[in-house]
Amino acid sequence: MSPRSRGSGDVSAVETDTAAAATGREQPRQRVIEAAIDLLVREGRDAVTTRAVAVAAGMQPPAIYRLFGDKSGLLDAVAEYGFARFLATKHIDPDPQDPIEDLRDGWDLAVEFGLANPALYALMYSEPTRASSAAFKAGMEVLMGRMRRLAAGGWLRVDEELAAALIHATARGAVLTWLTLPEDRRDPALLTTMREAMVSAVTNQEPAVQETGPAGAARALRAALPEQTTLSGAEQHLMREWLDRLAAGG
Repeated sequence: MSPRSRGSGDVSAVETDTAAAATGREQPRQRVIEAAIDLLVREGRDAVTTRAVAVAAGMQPPAIYRLFGDKSGLLDAVAEYGFARFLATKHIDPDPQDPIEDLRDGWDLAVEFGLANPALYALMYSEPTRASSAAFKAGMEVLMGRMRRLAAGGWLRVDEELAAALIHATARGAVLTWLTLPEDRRDPALLTTMREAMVSAVTNQEPAVQETGPAGAARALRAALPEQTTLSGAEQHLMREWLDRLAAGG
């Protein structure tokens, strides 16, 4: 029977079979990833060999190569799993009551994940190329969304991209620094101080724009125009005209 002549019941059966096949393929992959993470946590990165992972997962070593290509592919998959786990912990509030506290909470969450999963975290950030992972990119989009909300409210004192980079770098640095310290030298003040330094570096104490939306931002920028010297007189005149229109439209 050709695909065109199948009845709706046959199509549903094919779809069910396809989904079952996909699930069947994912189950061994997930088992291997979990076995690799277990070895990583218990014995360290050097213990994560293809042979050891295969034994732990109850599989033959060739299966690891079929699923991941090689050890590097396996480690990339473990890191991707870690980024996905971290992404799942993120809380997204599209309209936080206090955007600065929301920023602090997001930074604390990132640090807490790293401290709770030290071996996995170290693997996740051990290779710069892992920044291309889908889950990593999704996590950065969440962070950029937070930056856009801060910028729209007039809270950011630096560019959105720079702010996101500073937040990410300080959280990552805080975790890796903490993990390298002997336990008797791990002072919680280190984390608090780094977080507050980040907040001071990327945000204003008071919003530069008191009124949200394009009109408020236009009024704030229009008020600041006479103090800047970057634009020529003609450019300032044109900019003021544009800002007047935006302000009136609010």
